[in-house]
Amino acid sequence: MPTITTKDGAKIYFKDWGSGQPIVFHHGWPLSGDDWDAQMLFFVNQGFRVVAHDRRGHGRSSQIDSGHDMDHYALDVAAVTEHLGLSDAVHIGHSTGGGEAASYVARYGKGRVDKLVMIGAVPPIMLKSASNPEGTPLEVFDDFRAQLAANRAQFYLDVASGPFYGFNRDDAKVSQGMIENWWRQGMMGSALAHYHGIKAFSETDFTEDLKRIEVPTLVMHGDDDQVVPINASGIKSAEIIKNATLKVYKGYSHGMATTHADEINNDILNFIRS
Repeated sequence: MPTITTKDGAKIYFKDWGSGQPIVFHHGWPLSGDDWDAQMLFFVNQGFRVVAHDRRGHGRSSQIDSGHDMDHYALDVAAVTEHLGLSDAVHIGHSTGGGEAASYVARYGKGRVDKLVMIGAVPPIMLKSASNPEGTPLEVFDDFRAQLAANRAQFYLDVASGPFYGFNRDDAKVSQGMIENWWRQGMMGSALAHYHGIKAFSETDFTEDLKRIEVPTLVMHGDDDQVVPINASGIKSAEIIKNATLKVYKGYSHGMATTHADEINNDILNFIRS
């Protein structure tokens, strides 16, 4: 399998298909690069070079016991892009991957990045506090950790069949295949990495990174996102990033890039070509 080894010994798996302007995909928690199948196939057929990695401890990357924080996540992306010699790249991040992509672009992307797309992304910060009253209380994330430790398989099944794709809504068209594929990806990864990853995606404050981003940025968010509520995330991020455009999708869930792949793909393509 194609992998690189980072300075601290993590083996990072990646997929690299096609040729042309590169698009780098950053997946959400606790998934893998496979979560971008619908986007990878679409864009490689549009003449782009598409790259997706599995975050350390996720998917086919090594189950290292350290570095499960945004600083290491961004460094790992920098190592992959350096190894592949990517420039003029579009970086697309979903959920936790949106934070990872933003951190990479802000810290290591100067001269290498053309545009940024954030889909249902966690920045600027998910955790509720006095300065972030719209955020999610710490007790919710503590419950995530407790459920993961007690019965990870059932917890992941519940997330995928419930709020992630909005399958808990009365009018939802449920896809068993999507549920099982989400579960498959989650269970491939390390319980330890996923456990510590909850802190990484919920407590990291991306505000300073967002302020440093200068490339055109498309912030895409569903207004029925039950996992990363839009008022504490997408709306605020679009206000902080200098050259951002916010596109809100009425009634769409956190997993809209999968449930509404055709629409999302075309909107991204139009943004890249604009």
